[in-house]
This record gives sequence, structure tokens and C-alpha cells, in this order.
Amino acid sequence: MNYTQSTVHRGPRFSVIIPVYNSAATLAKAVESVLAQTWSPYEIIVVDDGSTDNSLELARGFGAPVRVVTQANAGVSAARNRGAEMATGDWLAFLDADDWYYPERLRWHAEWIMRDASLDFLTGDYDYRGEDGGLIGTSMAAHASGRTMLGRAAGSNEVVMEAREFEAFVADHFGDTHTLSMPRETFLRLGGYPAGFRVCEDVHFLTRLCAASQWVGVVCRPMGVYLIHAASATRADPLQAQRDNVHTLLDLKRLARGFPGPVRSGVLSRLRGGRLNLGYALVRAGRRWEAIGAVLPSLLETPGWVAFRNLASILKG
Repeated sequence: MNYTQSTVHRGPRFSVIIPVYNSAATLAKAVESVLAQTWSPYEIIVVDDGSTDNSLELARGFGAPVRVVTQANAGVSAARNRGAEMATGDWLAFLDADDWYYPERLRWHAEWIMRDASLDFLTGDYDYRGEDGGLIGTSMAAHASGRTMLGRAAGSNEVVMEAREFEAFVADHFGDTHTLSMPRETFLRLGGYPAGFRVCEDVHFLTRLCAASQWVGVVCRPMGVYLIHAASATRADPLQAQRDNVHTLLDLKRLARGFPGPVRSGVLSRLRGGRLNLGYALVRAGRRWEAIGAVLPSLLETPGWVAFRNLASILKG
């Protein structure tokens, strides 16, 4: 029996999975935010992905409340998948080691799951905060699909997103890995997070999840924090980050042939945006011809005003 089994509520049993790689500076806050939940997690699984700092020792220092799994460095997707395989709860929630939950995060989803068994998965809003803790913004307000959901909620804390609305969500999603709750069975059936991608692996999985879903519960208030790092890999090498993003989206495009129409359209829209962002990064690097080559495939694949406008913006510089 793990530490939470005597205190969990009747209802969904959440296994919270925290992948860790050299996160000694932030791990404690992440774990403590899960321990502080008003809906007790069924278990907390920290997967150390071959850290070379003292992350592993910190995780083990929590004792019985935290189940620690170790593996050779294989990337965040492999770490999340390993945690899901080891989990014994019936619902999964994830948290990166540099982010944290607000106290009601699990409760808001758990109580909704108990009221509505038709939901395929749930997500919600979150806060963007800087390294000084200052609030930068919120996810739903920052994305068109989120603003649509907020408008439809009309002040309510909950709104259901239907499959016909997935195009905008897939094209520019709100929420993130740490606001996502899904049945463990669904996660395993879909094969988990994809290996071999440096960025956008979360979008890859979320899109495949949407393709297998009909109803999504959206909590319209912040459930946790996404920490913005000044020295993140994306900011350190923005050109390579955009190349990696397009690489992941091209794999989704390959899979999209078998997706429902709204999800497939969302993938193509996201790919157009990804190619445009890569084009802009190449222009800033003084590589205009490469920029044109990055954007041109979208015009050839999905000719129309948006693709033409994107190419014209690259030509204009």
C-alpha cells in the first residue's frame, strides 16, 4: 500500500508522473505542489532520466510519499512513458520538474470526472510566470482557441470542447502537459509520447489524443504554473528550435491522413504556422532563399490565401 491509498477520495485515482533531468533547483517545489493537493494523488512517480546533479537524491529524500524510478538518459518522452507504464492509478496527470500545480488542480478534474463519465480527457488554463515568480499571462487568453472557450463558458469555470472544435485547438492549443488528465488505458493504447523529437513531443501526443476523442473537459481557471526560463533551449538557439518544431509537425502530417477532418485540418494549419516561423527565423539569420524554401511547401500542399500571404511576407522580409 502506498502512502496515499488510505487518504484518497472515492473517484479517479491519479498517478502523477514527474520526469526529471538535472532539475535539482526546482524539483522540490514541483513535488511539494503535488503533496499539497486538496484531492490526494493516488501516487507520485518521479522518473529520473539519468540526472548528473543531485536530483535523484532530492527525490529519494521525500521518502514514502514519492516513488522514484531511474533510467539511463533517454529524453522526456521516454521518462513520461516509463512512469505511465509503472503507474497503478486509473488516471494519469503529468508535471514537469520546473513547473508546479495549484492546490485545486487534481480536485477540479476529479470532481468533474465523477459527474461526467463521457469526457475523454480534461485540460485547463495555467499561468505563465517568470523566474522571479511574476505573472506574465495566462494560457487560454494567449491562444485563439482558449479565448473561444472562455467566451463560450461565459464566466463559468467549466466548458466542454466538442470534436468539431478540435481544428482550432490542434492548430494553436491552450493548456499544456501539466493541465492534462486522461485515463491510463487511453494513454497506453495511444502509445504515449513519441521518442526521437527534441521539441513539440507534447503537441504530437495531444493531437493523437484529440484524434481519438469526442469530448474534452476544460477548466477555465489556472490550474498551475508554466515557468518561463530566460535561458531555455528555444531562446538559446531559436533557429534550431524552429527546425525541430517543423520536423515534429511533419511526422504529425504523415499520421494525419488517418485523423478526423477537424484534427487533420488543425495539423495542416499548425504546420503552416511552423513553417512560417522557421522562415522568419531564417530571414533573421540572413538566409532568405532557405526561408522561401521553408514556406513554399505549404503553398504547394494547401494553396490558398493564407499560404500565399505567408510566402509574400517572407519575400517582403
